[in-house]
Amino acid sequence: MIRKATPPARVGVFGIGLAAYWPQFPGLKQRLEGYQKEVEDRLARFNVNVVSAGLVDTAPAAREAGERFGGEDVDLLVCYVGTYATSSQVLPMVQRTQVPVLVLNLQPVPAIDYETADTGEWLANCPTCCVPEISNAFARSRVDFRVVSGTLRDDERAWNEIEDWCRAASVRRALRTSRVGFLGHTYPGMLDMYSDFTMVHAQTGAHVEVLEMCDLAKRVNAVTPSEIDEKLKTGREVFQLADSVTEENLTWAAKVAAGLDRLVADFDLDGLTYYYRGLDGNEYERLGAGLIMGNSLLTARGIPASGEGDLKTCLAMMIMDRFGAGGSYTEFYAMDFVDNFVLMGHDGPGHIAISNEKPILRGLGLYHGKRGYGVSVEFKVKTGPITLLAMTQTAEGTLKMLAAEGESLPGPILKIGNTNSRLRFALDPAEFVNRWCQEGPTHHCALGVGHQLKRIQKFQSLVKLPLAVVGA
Repeated sequence: MIRKATPPARVGVFGIGLAAYWPQFPGLKQRLEGYQKEVEDRLARFNVNVVSAGLVDTAPAAREAGERFGGEDVDLLVCYVGTYATSSQVLPMVQRTQVPVLVLNLQPVPAIDYETADTGEWLANCPTCCVPEISNAFARSRVDFRVVSGTLRDDERAWNEIEDWCRAASVRRALRTSRVGFLGHTYPGMLDMYSDFTMVHAQTGAHVEVLEMCDLAKRVNAVTPSEIDEKLKTGREVFQLADSVTEENLTWAAKVAAGLDRLVADFDLDGLTYYYRGLDGNEYERLGAGLIMGNSLLTARGIPASGEGDLKTCLAMMIMDRFGAGGSYTEFYAMDFVDNFVLMGHDGPGHIAISNEKPILRGLGLYHGKRGYGVSVEFKVKTGPITLLAMTQTAEGTLKMLAAEGESLPGPILKIGNTNSRLRFALDPAEFVNRWCQEGPTHHCALGVGHQLKRIQKFQSLVKLPLAVVGA
């Protein structure tokens, strides 16, 4: 399965120094420019587009660089501190750009040779000198900034931190440039999931494309036999077929999956949330019942699909997916007080790319709480570290994120055609559920692999949405 390409962040990079030094210390500027080139080359390895303004050494040059960065629509500014520079050379730039700033206080050498170093050598290794000054100017001007201190080379702690910021900036760009399809309507009565599309657009930048079931029906009806055959081949390769899967239901799921591919392509979708009841076995009921396999395949390709019309959780799934963590549609199932874990999962599509083994396609004679019948997906998430991310809404209308880190455990799960995972957190099951619910979550969340909290916290600082961490 080929993943849909997502746009990388645009990172504006500039170095700083003091123009008065260049005639006093020949070669210093060129040396600092070489260090900055190392920084830019390392940043490019983090899958971002680097926009460089070079070495900025005067206030007028800072204003020009700020205008350039503004025109380039950068997501993050990286200020490489080469040597001392006045804060007046930096502030005009970031004020024109109005995006968060990462100040890199990376010393070229672990320690200066105190016996032989002259003033020029000290100036080539003194980024720390002006970082407090710059920080003061930023703080008093309400500029959002972070400082990363360390050494230019052989400092994985510092560079891992910088990489996380670049990844967070790429996720922010992916979200704010995304197009999410809303197919049908929200599951009736689930008040937590009702969403204000304008609020979503205003606070995340994501566009919500309202789709009708007839948009899907038209594309499913246009599917060719060769497209169905290709999806049947994919289904048999990707899934383990349970004995309960009939050829008729599998063929229908393959046809709907091919129609979904057409829908995603025609509307240029990056995500999809959907639900439709239908009535008395009519066309739309049959379409709604046949979506699970196709939407699981879409989710694994980086096009998250959330059921029951839960738009907010679709956004959380997208965030987790863009961090490379998966992000499977999940809800609370039960608490296990014997083995101390929470059982979590969902019927319908899941992120099969993070399954612990080949996912099962199981035939169901009914979907609990929903109309229709057909095939459903069953698996559990890989054992090891996991992260939950939820997107909810406050009484004031602000989107809010909830996150928790834990562990996916081995062991049996329910064999009911649903995704299931045994998840253990630092808190016991009862206390974890209590604290999670106290934050006013939605019914669902995104379950991803790995501990992603540090990256989520950086993403939160970029998008300016509240974040509650449960069990930290």
